[in-house]
Amino acid sequence: MATIPTPPPTENNRALPSQLEIEEERHLARLMAPPEPPWHLAFIQNVKELVRPPVLPPLDVTSKPVAVRDIWGQTGGNEKKSGAYSVLVHGVILALLIYIGTNKAVIQAVKDTALFMPTDLAPYLPKAAPQKVSMGGGGGGGNLNPLPPTKGKLPKIAPKQYVPPTAEPILNQPKLVMEPTVVLQSNAPIPQVALTNIGDPFAMGKIPSNGPGSQAGIGAGKGGGVGSGSGAGVGPGSGGGMGGGVYRIGGGVSAPSLLSKVEPEYSEEARKAKFQGTVVLYVVVDEKGQPQQLRVVRPLGLGLDEKAIEAVQKWRFRPGFKDGKPVAVAATVEVNFRLL
Repeated sequence: MATIPTPPPTENNRALPSQLEIEEERHLARLMAPPEPPWHLAFIQNVKELVRPPVLPPLDVTSKPVAVRDIWGQTGGNEKKSGAYSVLVHGVILALLIYIGTNKAVIQAVKDTALFMPTDLAPYLPKAAPQKVSMGGGGGGGNLNPLPPTKGKLPKIAPKQYVPPTAEPILNQPKLVMEPTVVLQSNAPIPQVALTNIGDPFAMGKIPSNGPGSQAGIGAGKGGGVGSGSGAGVGPGSGGGMGGGVYRIGGGVSAPSLLSKVEPEYSEEARKAKFQGTVVLYVVVDEKGQPQQLRVVRPLGLGLDEKAIEAVQKWRFRPGFKDGKPVAVAATVEVNFRLL
């Protein structure tokens, strides 16, 4: 059988190089490439070119820019007209704002629609389930000290008393120290006094004394509490809790709300000293809405305490209610003194 000879490769039938041949050519080219000069020679060459750049032949530009129509900067000659329109619109808006702000009818309408805080918030408060808390009670104590009880803050409130409070220094320090407490309702309003020592917040004594009462505690009563009552509570009455013959806010007793008030007058001493602050008063609002038994809980001095009492005595309240009937309720009120 005769064989057909393979024709020699030409421009048309030359075989494509394989991948191996391509890699061999690349490797051969890397081997034949001139080696890179050392770094110090390259650095010197760069410095020379920086100091004396090589002169390059002039650039032979073979193309020229073609001018086209400017479509972005054309406004048609309306620059002045547009500026005038802008000034006119801003002027009209400014004139309307001035007219609205100075118009008496608008000012009166704003005043008529202003929001004020109502004095009686009871209709807006959520109705909570009545709390089964026994109001009233009281407590007191002392150690037969002829000095009046010391004014101070109440000790910690607890459901049961283990250690009665004392206003006098303890001579024999116990090995096991327990914090003194009084028995009060959880929602009882605690009189706030700006003092760090323990005492009776309604007393006036300044010398450390537990008072003329007996059976420990602070006050003129007995039983380990604070005040003139009997028991581990606070105030007149007996059996613990906050006493005094009046109801406290909570436990089915609503808070009294202010109906009318008289602004307090400034004392001459406080005005000269430019003294400002807030006097906190303890007050009992009776069944007719009149303030009774006013006492200063947080004083200011300079005659402002007396001025606060004089003003609050002229206030009128909507009394607190219990079971739908008006009752006497104890509360605290703040009287602010501010210089205009």
